[in-house]
Amino acid sequence: MDTSPTLSPAHRLFAESGLQSSHAPIDVSLVSGLLEAAYHLTGPLQPLATEKDDTFRLRTEDADYLVKVSPPDEAQVVVGLQTAALRFLEGAAPELPVQRMRPTVDGRDDVLIETNDGTARTLRVFSFVEGSVWAQMKPDGEQLAKVGEMLGRVDVALEAFAHPADRRGMVWDIRHFHELRELVEHTPNAEHRQLAESVFRLFGATVVPRLNDLETQVIHGDYSPYNVVVDRHSDDYVIGVIDFGDTVRSAVIFDPAVALANLLGQTPNQPWREACAFVAGYERSRPIKDGELPLLPVAALARITLRALITDWRADRVPERRDYLLAHAKDDWINVERSMAVPMADVVARLRAARHDEG
Repeated sequence: MDTSPTLSPAHRLFAESGLQSSHAPIDVSLVSGLLEAAYHLTGPLQPLATEKDDTFRLRTEDADYLVKVSPPDEAQVVVGLQTAALRFLEGAAPELPVQRMRPTVDGRDDVLIETNDGTARTLRVFSFVEGSVWAQMKPDGEQLAKVGEMLGRVDVALEAFAHPADRRGMVWDIRHFHELRELVEHTPNAEHRQLAESVFRLFGATVVPRLNDLETQVIHGDYSPYNVVVDRHSDDYVIGVIDFGDTVRSAVIFDPAVALANLLGQTPNQPWREACAFVAGYERSRPIKDGELPLLPVAALARITLRALITDWRADRVPERRDYLLAHAKDDWINVERSMAVPMADVVARLRAARHDEG
């Protein structure tokens, strides 16, 4: 008889997402040695704050690169999924400004690092997209529409992509939101817990009954203001789409929902204004089905609530990333409250109006 403990849905998803445990930062000298041996690249490495990878900016005499080392608890097949998605887009839609991978001198996509504790980590090198990330800018309505339009183009291009690991379990995938209710008890503020429960009830009543009917494909999964590089002087505005670390097969509407979660509440008295502009642009490239549009704002509320809950849960368990986590979620509960104050029927009406204004 199997006597091993049964993991709760939250702990299982955290483990499958490579977020379950903390780990010591990788030795920078080891990374430098591997870059020189496998890529013939040398130069100073600048550590960059990220959610789980050890990430560096490499400055060489000829160009700058982004260097990522996967966490020890992330499966190699999952890293392979991320790599395959980038390679697919490079061939299927070369016109998209998606970050490119640099192969090793012998043509491999990565270098396997075997550590002393018996775990394995993967080192990869990417082009460095110079510019400002969307989070550093204050885009107007048309610029937000262009940011949305670019995600629509990425989703259209990814429609034909498949990979053996694309159905992986991932805690950030909105389709699992209703399985993570146990995270509420780790949130210290009673008002925040009440807000979270309200979102869980809304999601359970509207999205959960439709989960098996929604259009699905592989999506970017984290089209957030820190993963979009922009240039206000460019006609396209978006000049780089980076970080495919959350790539997964899920409902397509969950991809724009991630972006919407980052836009909620930016205008306090009109908390859905920026979201409407983004969706109008997204639909220029990929129209959303009429029956799925009402689920989009609920999914956005689920995503921002999920980030707030995960931040509270992880900040105490991964102290070396505490500042990064808290900085990215500092206003989430305020924005949940502002956005929930608007009836969902009114939000959907505004999304439909923005669609018709585009036409």
